[in-house]
Order: sequence, then C-alpha cells, then structure tokens
Amino acid sequence: MARTIFDRYGGFAKINKVVSSFYDKMLDSPITSPFFANTDMKRLIDHQTKFIASVMGGPVSYTNEHIERVHTHLTITSEAYAEAMELLVETLEDFDFAPDDIQIIEDEMKVHMHYVVHKS
Repeated sequence: MARTIFDRYGGFAKINKVVSSFYDKMLDSPITSPFFANTDMKRLIDHQTKFIASVMGGPVSYTNEHIERVHTHLTITSEAYAEAMELLVETLEDFDFAPDDIQIIEDEMKVHMHYVVHKS
C-alpha cells in the first residue's frame, strides 16, 4: 500500500510544525501579514494544519465550497496568493520535503485556492 505524503512526513505532529513555521513567515511578510491582524493564530494554525494535511493525503477533507466560504471576506489578491505560495514552498524546503512532493502540494493548493483569489 502506497504511503501518502502526509504519512511519509510524520503526520499531524510534523505538519503542525510546518504550518507554524509557514505562518511565522506569513506574519513577517508585509504582503500577507495584514490578512491576520485580528486572527486567533492558534485556531488558524490548527485549521490550516488539517487543511494542509488533507492536501497531503491525510485523513481530513474540505470541499471547495467550504474553502471559498471561509475566505471570501478576505479579498485575497493574486499578489498575496503568490506570496503565500512562495512562502509555503520555502517552508516545505526548510523541512526537507522532496521537490516532487512540494510540486504535488503546490498543485493541490492551486486546485483548492483558485476559488478564493480575487482577480485584480
């Protein structure tokens, strides 16, 4: 039985560390940090850990409708999305994810997140 990316990289414990590091970078970025001004980061990291885990083949799943509904009020620009994706890839590299796995995660993120990016 083939192991998922989620399984190969250590499950929720490791993914939570990856997501926490990712949000440290997001909060340091002048492009993305304004999106988190009034955000409960602990709660967000918990939700994002589950979402990233699902993208990696983990046990949680989200519908595109759910993703769109929770992001629609944010008015995420193409620039902010590109910055977030760059920071995610950088974070995955920091945690020694294989290039092929990073590409799969990036492709899956694009499938789910294109619903929430406002064209500007």
